Amino acid sequence: MQDAATGTVEDALLTRLDAVPALAGRTAVSDLSGGLTNRNVKVTTPDGVYVARLSSPESALLAIDRDNEHANSRAAAESGAAPRVIAFHPEVSVLVVDFVDGTTWSAQDVLAEQNADRIAAAMRMLHAGPRFVNDFDMLAIQPQYLALCQERGFRLPDRYLDFAPHVEAIREALAARPVPSVPCNNDLLAANVIDTGDRVWLIDYEYSGNNDPFFEVGNLWSEASGDVDQLERLVTAYVGEPSPALTSRAWLWGLMSKYGWTLWAAIQDGASELDFDFWDWGMEKYHRAVAEFDGPDFGRRLEEVRSPY
Repeated sequence: MQDAATGTVEDALLTRLDAVPALAGRTAVSDLSGGLTNRNVKVTTPDGVYVARLSSPESALLAIDRDNEHANSRAAAESGAAPRVIAFHPEVSVLVVDFVDGTTWSAQDVLAEQNADRIAAAMRMLHAGPRFVNDFDMLAIQPQYLALCQERGFRLPDRYLDFAPHVEAIREALAARPVPSVPCNNDLLAANVIDTGDRVWLIDYEYSGNNDPFFEVGNLWSEASGDVDQLERLVTAYVGEPSPALTSRAWLWGLMSKYGWTLWAAIQDGASELDFDFWDWGMEKYHRAVAEFDGPDFGRRLEEVRSPY
C-alpha cells in the first residue's frame, strides 16, 4: 500500500472522498489490491479505519446495481459475515465499510482441508442472515451477458454457443429438485475472504443476491480451481455430512460459474479501460468449462443431482 502523499491516489479520487462526511479529517489514504470493477482504498481517520469502494458507471454493463450492493452489504453485516457499512454516497459512487485487519486468502487457503469448516461456517452465517433485496441466477445472467456481447460485437470464444444445449440440460436437472434460495455473495473468489485468525469475513457484495446456496459453494470451488475431492470436502463441511447429490449440484453450478463469468471477461475485454488482460483471465475459466462439458462426468452429474438429498 502507498500513502496519498506519494501521489498514487490521484486528486480526482480524493475529491470524491471529500464528499463523504464519515471520511472527514482523514490522515492517510492508500490503495488496496484487488477490484476489477471498482477502486478500493484504505482511509484512516480519527474515528476509525475504513475501506472506501469507488465504482465507475461502466459496471452497469455487468449487471451490478450499486443500490442493491449497499442494501445487501448492510444485510450481510447484520448476519455477522461481513464488515459494518459506514456510509453510502451514490452521487459520488462511494461505499464505505469497516476495514478488516487480516490476511486475504489465496486459492490454496480456500481449498486447504483445515479451512473447510471455517469457510463453510462463514457461508452458513451469511446464508442464514436477512434476505437480500434482489435475486441472482447465473442461468438468467449468462444469456443477458451473451446478448450484450452479441449486440456490441464483443468477441466470443470458439465453440461458446455450441454449449447452449448443455446449459438447458443443467437448468432442467437443477429444477427437478429445487432448493430454497438464500442471501449469497455470489463472488467468493479467494480475494473476498479475509482471515483475522479467529474467524473469516466475507467481503464485496457487488454481485450479491438471493440464490441457490450451492452456487455459492460451487463458485467458491471453481474460482479456486479445485479438484473433485476438494469440492466434496467443501460440500460436506457446508451440509454437515457427505451428499453425492448436493456435490453434483455444486459441481454443475461451478461449471455454470465458469461458463457465465467467461462472458463477464468478454464484456470487460471489449469495454474496460483498465490495464488488465481480461481475455486471458476469462479463457482460463472457459477452457476448464469446456473440459467439463466434454468430459465423462457431465451426464452423471445431471443424473445424480436429481437424486434425493
